[in-house]
Amino acid sequence: MTSVSLGNGAKDKRGGSEKPRLNPCDRGVVTTTVLLMAFGLVTLYAASYYNAQDASGSPLAEVVSQLMGIALGAVVMAFTLRIDYRILQKPIYSSSLLCVSLLLLVLVAIPGIGKSLNGSRRWLRLGPVSFQPSELAKYSAILHMARLLSQGKRDVRKLFTGLLPALLMPCVMFALILLQPNLSTAGSIVIAAGLMAMLAGARWLHLGLAGCCGLAVGAFYAFSEEYRRARMMSFRDPFAMMSKEGYQLSQSLMAFGSGGLFGMGLGQGRQKYAFLPYPESDFIFAVVGEDLGLFGCLVVVALFALFIFFGLRVAIRCPDRFGSLLAGGITCMIGVQSMMNMAVVTGLMPTTGQPLPFFSAGGTSIAVLMGAVGLLMNISRRRIG
Repeated sequence: MTSVSLGNGAKDKRGGSEKPRLNPCDRGVVTTTVLLMAFGLVTLYAASYYNAQDASGSPLAEVVSQLMGIALGAVVMAFTLRIDYRILQKPIYSSSLLCVSLLLLVLVAIPGIGKSLNGSRRWLRLGPVSFQPSELAKYSAILHMARLLSQGKRDVRKLFTGLLPALLMPCVMFALILLQPNLSTAGSIVIAAGLMAMLAGARWLHLGLAGCCGLAVGAFYAFSEEYRRARMMSFRDPFAMMSKEGYQLSQSLMAFGSGGLFGMGLGQGRQKYAFLPYPESDFIFAVVGEDLGLFGCLVVVALFALFIFFGLRVAIRCPDRFGSLLAGGITCMIGVQSMMNMAVVTGLMPTTGQPLPFFSAGGTSIAVLMGAVGLLMNISRRRIG
């Protein structure tokens, strides 16, 4: 007989050891990822061909850019899928990625270095390529949290010595991303960090106190300026402010209303014809609603729900605490981001700029996302059962 030690391989009768056998990647994660990416590409073409034709002369411009991001993401995914994810628990790796992310967030906030668009400074440009440092910051924060929360000496049930030190870096990122300004992305980082702390066993009272403090800071920021206050409150009745802050949401709701139960047909919706702002990015879910109707929206929601289910299942089955928290953090980040985007475009929360994972245009963002999903698949290979 052989005796098995989790994470250390199997020992045979002669005292030797063999390399631990890895399971195949979780089929649920792989299947939902492929379906979401395929659905996303088709929807992106339907949402962008009109504006792309007008801007660049090619209706496939956004899709080609997205495919280039996917090609880069495939390389990143191949790397994150093949490494032993447990080496990322070493401080040198997580701390280095965290420092790079913080440096990039500082650089993007500096006028003249960060690229400004529509009043926001969220991009850095390297030659012909521009990217958002906040996309990398999301997952560097998750890796940092997974390492800290998995430390044996850390008691996350203690507020001042366990929980708050672990939440320090996500809060620093929150503050830096607010300077861009980008409240939704900043909020998604601290929400995902809070969910990871919950998965690690933090007390509900402590999480509630931290959540109240976060809500207070977010509310103060949102209501500190007149234009932010108007945007935050416009979602209550966007049609009353249709010529101002309510324009985006009102056009989005008209897209959903036009789609009805089964939609107008793929690519047949009219709101993307210079009416709906950012149909290829922040409001792409409204294009799903107009083209494919309620049925299409429910399919997308179901795919994201299944992805979250399978991702959390990977976290539960993982034999080590670090991998479990890392898988849970990646899944929570994607889930929080998708739910926030859908809530915004349907008028359930104030309008903020939040892309929909796997769907919204953005070459570097899809590449980072694929790298994170590759890490999730990697963790699933060491599952129990």
